[in-house]
Amino acid sequence: MPQLPEDIIDRLTQMERRIQQLSTAVNTRPALNTITGGEVEISDGTLKISDGGTLLVQRPGTTEAMFRVGSWQGAEYGLEIHRQTGSKALTLFNGDGGATSLQPLRIYDNGSREIISDDVNTGGLARPWLAMLPPQDTTQTRWPQSAATSWTTIAVSYNPVWQPKMRLLLNTRVSSGGAGQVRVLVNGVQWGDTVTAPNDFDYTALLGSDFGALHATTVKVEIQAIATTGTVYANPVLMHGRQS
Repeated sequence: MPQLPEDIIDRLTQMERRIQQLSTAVNTRPALNTITGGEVEISDGTLKISDGGTLLVQRPGTTEAMFRVGSWQGAEYGLEIHRQTGSKALTLFNGDGGATSLQPLRIYDNGSREIISDDVNTGGLARPWLAMLPPQDTTQTRWPQSAATSWTTIAVSYNPVWQPKMRLLLNTRVSSGGAGQVRVLVNGVQWGDTVTAPNDFDYTALLGSDFGALHATTVKVEIQAIATTGTVYANPVLMHGRQS
Protein backbone atom coordinates (compact mmCIF):
# COMPACT_ATOMS: atom_id res chain seq x y z
CA MET A 1 0.00 0.00 0.00
CA PRO A 2 1.48 3.35 -0.99
CA GLN A 3 2.24 5.79 1.78
CA LEU A 4 0.22 8.99 2.10
CA PRO A 5 2.03 12.30 1.72
CA GLU A 6 2.94 13.88 5.03
CA ASP A 7 0.84 17.01 4.37
CA ILE A 8 -2.30 14.87 4.01
CA ILE A 9 -1.47 13.03 7.23
CA ASP A 10 -1.02 16.37 8.99
CA ARG A 11 -4.37 17.57 7.69
CA LEU A 12 -6.12 14.40 8.85
CA THR A 13 -4.53 14.82 12.28
CA GLN A 14 -5.78 18.42 12.48
CA MET A 15 -9.29 17.37 11.45
CA GLU A 16 -9.31 14.66 14.11
CA ARG A 17 -8.22 17.19 16.74
CA ARG A 18 -10.95 19.64 15.72
CA ILE A 19 -13.62 16.94 15.78
CA GLN A 20 -12.53 16.02 19.33
CA GLN A 21 -12.75 19.70 20.36
CA LEU A 22 -16.24 20.03 18.90
CA SER A 23 -17.35 16.84 20.62
CA THR A 24 -16.01 18.10 23.95
CA ALA A 25 -17.78 21.47 23.49
CA VAL A 26 -21.11 19.81 22.69
CA ASN A 27 -20.93 17.54 25.73
CA THR A 28 -19.93 20.32 28.16
CA ARG A 29 -22.14 23.22 27.00
CA PRO A 30 -24.73 24.53 29.51
CA ALA A 31 -28.37 23.52 29.25
CA LEU A 32 -30.29 25.45 26.62
CA ASN A 33 -32.89 26.48 29.23
CA THR A 34 -30.36 28.28 31.45
CA ILE A 35 -28.44 31.53 30.95
CA THR A 36 -25.80 32.33 33.56
CA GLY A 37 -23.97 35.65 33.58
CA GLY A 38 -25.36 36.73 30.22
CA GLU A 39 -28.31 38.37 28.55
CA VAL A 40 -30.79 37.87 25.75
CA GLU A 41 -31.47 40.70 23.33
CA ILE A 42 -34.32 40.79 20.82
CA SER A 43 -33.98 43.49 18.18
CA ASP A 44 -36.79 44.21 15.74
CA GLY A 45 -38.53 41.00 16.78
CA THR A 46 -40.94 39.49 19.28
CA LEU A 47 -40.62 37.26 22.32
CA LYS A 48 -43.65 34.98 22.14
CA ILE A 49 -44.99 32.90 25.01
CA SER A 50 -47.94 30.75 23.95
CA ASP A 51 -49.76 27.47 24.40
CA GLY A 52 -49.93 27.65 28.19
CA GLY A 53 -46.51 29.25 28.72
CA THR A 54 -45.63 31.65 31.54
CA LEU A 55 -43.05 34.40 32.00
CA LEU A 56 -41.83 34.36 35.60
CA VAL A 57 -39.42 36.70 37.40
CA GLN A 58 -38.45 35.46 40.88
CA ARG A 59 -37.37 37.62 43.77
CA PRO A 60 -33.66 37.35 44.64
CA GLY A 61 -32.87 34.42 46.89
CA THR A 62 -36.37 32.91 46.71
CA THR A 63 -38.60 30.97 44.37
CA GLU A 64 -41.48 33.41 44.93
CA ALA A 65 -42.65 35.41 41.93
CA MET A 66 -42.09 39.15 41.65
CA PHE A 67 -43.61 39.28 38.15
CA ARG A 68 -45.74 36.61 36.52
CA VAL A 69 -47.74 36.71 33.30
CA GLY A 70 -49.23 33.95 31.19
CA SER A 71 -51.04 30.71 31.98
CA TRP A 72 -52.78 30.97 35.34
CA GLN A 73 -55.33 28.40 36.41
CA GLY A 74 -57.16 26.14 34.03
CA ALA A 75 -57.63 28.01 30.76
CA GLU A 76 -57.19 31.46 32.30
CA TYR A 77 -54.27 33.76 31.54
CA GLY A 78 -53.38 36.44 34.07
CA LEU A 79 -50.82 38.88 35.40
CA GLU A 80 -49.40 39.55 38.86
CA ILE A 81 -46.75 41.98 40.13
CA HIS A 82 -45.26 41.87 43.63
CA ARG A 83 -42.98 44.24 45.47
CA GLN A 84 -39.50 42.97 46.23
CA THR A 85 -40.65 42.52 49.84
CA GLY A 86 -43.21 39.99 48.62
CA SER A 87 -46.43 41.96 49.07
CA LYS A 88 -48.81 42.29 46.14
CA ALA A 89 -48.72 45.43 44.02
CA LEU A 90 -51.00 44.70 41.03
CA THR A 91 -53.05 41.77 39.74
CA LEU A 92 -55.17 41.04 36.69
CA PHE A 93 -56.95 37.70 36.98
CA ASN A 94 -60.24 36.18 38.06
CA GLY A 95 -59.17 32.86 39.54
CA ASP A 96 -62.02 30.71 38.24
CA GLY A 97 -59.94 29.11 35.49
CA GLY A 98 -62.12 30.33 32.64
CA ALA A 99 -60.68 31.56 29.36
CA THR A 100 -63.40 34.20 28.96
CA SER A 101 -63.75 35.31 32.60
CA LEU A 102 -64.07 39.00 33.42
CA GLN A 103 -60.80 39.94 35.11
CA PRO A 104 -60.71 42.84 37.58
CA LEU A 105 -57.64 45.04 37.71
CA ARG A 106 -56.58 45.43 41.34
CA ILE A 107 -53.92 47.63 42.95
CA TYR A 108 -52.75 46.88 46.49
CA ASP A 109 -51.03 48.76 49.29
CA ASN A 110 -47.85 47.49 50.95
CA GLY A 111 -49.91 45.19 53.15
CA SER A 112 -51.50 43.45 50.12
CA ARG A 113 -54.82 45.19 50.85
CA GLU A 114 -56.89 46.08 47.80
CA ILE A 115 -57.13 49.86 47.44
CA ILE A 116 -58.17 50.36 43.79
CA SER A 117 -60.13 48.07 41.48
CA ASP A 118 -62.47 48.33 38.53
CA ASP A 119 -66.03 47.06 38.30
CA VAL A 120 -65.92 44.27 35.71
CA ASN A 121 -69.69 43.81 35.67
CA THR A 122 -70.92 47.29 34.73
CA GLY A 123 -67.72 49.30 34.28
CA GLY A 124 -66.35 52.16 36.33
CA LEU A 125 -64.66 52.04 39.72
CA ALA A 126 -65.28 49.27 42.25
CA ARG A 127 -62.97 50.47 45.03
CA PRO A 128 -62.51 52.79 46.76
CA TRP A 129 -66.04 53.87 47.54
CA LEU A 130 -66.06 57.62 47.05
CA ALA A 131 -67.92 60.10 49.23
CA MET A 132 -70.90 61.84 47.64
CA LEU A 133 -72.44 65.13 48.69
CA PRO A 134 -75.68 64.54 50.62
CA PRO A 135 -78.81 66.49 49.64
CA GLN A 136 -78.57 70.11 50.73
CA ASP A 137 -81.09 72.32 52.50
CA THR A 138 -83.27 74.15 49.97
CA THR A 139 -84.39 76.84 52.40
CA GLN A 140 -82.08 79.73 51.56
CA THR A 141 -82.46 81.41 54.93
CA ARG A 142 -80.54 78.47 56.40
CA TRP A 143 -77.73 78.72 53.83
CA PRO A 144 -74.38 80.38 54.58
CA GLN A 145 -75.14 84.10 54.35
CA SER A 146 -73.92 87.63 54.91
CA ALA A 147 -75.39 91.12 55.08
CA ALA A 148 -71.95 92.72 55.41
CA THR A 149 -70.97 95.39 52.89
CA SER A 150 -67.39 94.06 52.72
CA TRP A 151 -66.17 90.68 51.56
CA THR A 152 -66.94 88.15 54.30
CA THR A 153 -66.16 84.43 54.45
CA ILE A 154 -69.44 82.57 54.96
CA ALA A 155 -68.26 78.97 54.39
CA VAL A 156 -64.91 77.19 54.40
CA SER A 157 -63.52 73.69 53.83
CA TYR A 158 -60.11 72.02 53.74
CA ASN A 159 -59.34 69.39 51.14
CA PRO A 160 -56.33 67.23 50.21
CA VAL A 161 -55.21 67.71 46.61
CA TRP A 162 -54.88 64.61 44.42
CA GLN A 163 -56.07 65.95 41.08
CA PRO A 164 -55.01 69.12 39.28
CA LYS A 165 -58.48 70.52 38.63
CA MET A 166 -61.60 71.14 40.69
CA ARG A 167 -65.22 71.79 39.81
CA LEU A 168 -67.39 73.76 42.23
CA LEU A 169 -71.07 74.60 41.80
CA LEU A 170 -72.75 77.11 44.14
CA ASN A 171 -76.35 78.25 44.21
CA THR A 172 -76.61 81.91 45.19
CA ARG A 173 -79.59 83.97 46.26
CA VAL A 174 -80.42 87.41 47.70
CA SER A 175 -83.17 88.53 50.02
CA SER A 176 -86.14 90.36 48.53
CA GLY A 177 -84.97 93.69 47.17
CA GLY A 178 -81.36 92.87 48.03
CA ALA A 179 -78.23 92.80 45.88
CA GLY A 180 -74.77 91.35 46.27
CA GLN A 181 -72.01 89.16 44.93
CA VAL A 182 -70.27 85.87 45.70
CA ARG A 183 -66.71 84.71 45.01
CA VAL A 184 -64.46 81.75 45.85
CA LEU A 185 -60.91 81.75 47.21
CA VAL A 186 -58.42 78.88 47.10
CA ASN A 187 -55.58 79.30 49.57
CA GLY A 188 -56.48 82.98 49.85
CA VAL A 189 -56.39 83.63 46.08
CA GLN A 190 -59.56 84.30 44.08
CA TRP A 191 -60.53 81.27 41.99
CA GLY A 192 -62.92 81.93 39.14
CA ASP A 193 -65.03 84.99 38.47
CA THR A 194 -67.17 86.93 40.89
CA VAL A 195 -70.87 86.21 40.32
CA THR A 196 -73.80 88.46 41.01
CA ALA A 197 -76.52 86.77 43.08
CA PRO A 198 -78.82 85.01 42.26
CA ASN A 199 -76.64 83.59 39.43
CA ASP A 200 -74.99 80.24 40.07
CA PHE A 201 -71.22 79.93 40.41
CA ASP A 202 -70.20 76.95 38.25
CA TYR A 203 -66.47 76.80 37.60
CA THR A 204 -63.90 74.17 36.64
CA ALA A 205 -60.19 75.00 36.54
CA LEU A 206 -56.73 74.19 37.83
CA LEU A 207 -56.34 74.66 41.56
CA GLY A 208 -53.03 76.41 40.97
CA SER A 209 -50.34 77.00 38.38
CA ASP A 210 -47.88 74.58 40.03
CA PHE A 211 -49.59 71.25 40.63
CA GLY A 212 -46.32 69.70 41.81
CA ALA A 213 -46.27 72.07 44.76
CA LEU A 214 -49.95 71.47 45.57
CA HIS A 215 -50.06 67.69 45.19
CA ALA A 216 -50.84 65.89 48.47
CA THR A 217 -51.14 69.19 50.36
CA THR A 218 -54.30 70.54 51.97
CA VAL A 219 -55.95 73.54 50.32
CA LYS A 220 -58.35 75.95 51.93
CA VAL A 221 -61.51 76.73 49.95
CA GLU A 222 -63.55 79.76 51.03
CA ILE A 223 -66.89 81.11 49.89
CA GLN A 224 -67.15 84.86 50.36
CA ALA A 225 -70.13 87.16 49.96
CA ILE A 226 -70.64 90.92 49.87
CA ALA A 227 -74.01 92.66 50.13
CA THR A 228 -74.91 95.99 48.59
CA THR A 229 -78.32 95.79 50.21
CA GLY A 230 -80.15 93.02 52.03
CA THR A 231 -78.62 89.57 52.55
CA VAL A 232 -76.62 87.38 50.18
CA TYR A 233 -76.81 83.57 50.36
CA ALA A 234 -74.61 80.83 48.88
CA ASN A 235 -74.93 77.06 49.06
CA PRO A 236 -72.36 74.57 47.62
CA VAL A 237 -74.15 71.69 45.86
CA LEU A 238 -71.32 70.05 43.87
CA MET A 239 -67.56 69.85 44.37
CA HIS A 240 -65.07 67.33 43.01
CA GLY A 241 -61.57 66.96 41.63
CA ARG A 242 -60.81 65.94 38.05
CA GLN A 243 -58.01 65.44 35.57
CA SER A 244 -56.47 68.24 33.53
